[in-house]
Amino acid sequence: MTMALFAAGSISATVDTPEIDDTTSFWRWDFAWEVLPAMLESFFKVTLLVTVVGTLIAAVLGLIIAILIRLLPRPLSILVTWIANFIRMTPIVVQLLIVFYGFVWMEPMTIALVVYGVHYSTYMSEVYRAGIDSVPRGQWEASTALSMSSGRTWRRVIIPQALRSTVPSLGNYAISMFKDTPFLISISVMEMVTTALEIGGFTYRYIETITIAGLIFLVASYFTAVLVNRLEKRLAYAY
Repeated sequence: MTMALFAAGSISATVDTPEIDDTTSFWRWDFAWEVLPAMLESFFKVTLLVTVVGTLIAAVLGLIIAILIRLLPRPLSILVTWIANFIRMTPIVVQLLIVFYGFVWMEPMTIALVVYGVHYSTYMSEVYRAGIDSVPRGQWEASTALSMSSGRTWRRVIIPQALRSTVPSLGNYAISMFKDTPFLISISVMEMVTTALEIGGFTYRYIETITIAGLIFLVASYFTAVLVNRLEKRLAYAY
């Protein structure tokens, strides 16, 4: 018998429900291969999308926050710092629920992208701040001596040097975002782990689905770490 297992936006999948006596076997390869397409579909359409877009938002917004904290007058700098600290110290699931119920006209996926991007931007802003502070004072003085504008100094001197020391930490936060995506179930977004639980609830087989979800997370995190490592080496050679 075939039944619909889940539906979230455009995501849908069906698998064959096993017979009752099949639940006594610890692992079924045929069942694992059967549910793999549904798991991958959920990963690419939700988990990976939220992570990639959220990381891009966080990386850009985090840099803006770090620069604003350094350039704004002290009262405004303290205000921005306080807001960033408040967001960083509040659980992401709470932020998802507040936006979900407070902005009911927004699509859940849009909420997910915005909340994850803003939440992790506060972490990345601290990484950028440390990277900026690590730039030798002589670089600032040399830029001033060469009559470089403030914008040009940031673009051509400070940010390139700061990025070299921040890339590994930024990559770690991207991997952390992968592992935080199961919280999306709180706003009715079916990501990969929730899909695994849904399939397990219909078929009474959780070992295969949860194991597949874990392996997909492992592979995705590994390739992310490899990309970050290559980017770090490229930046080291570039500057």
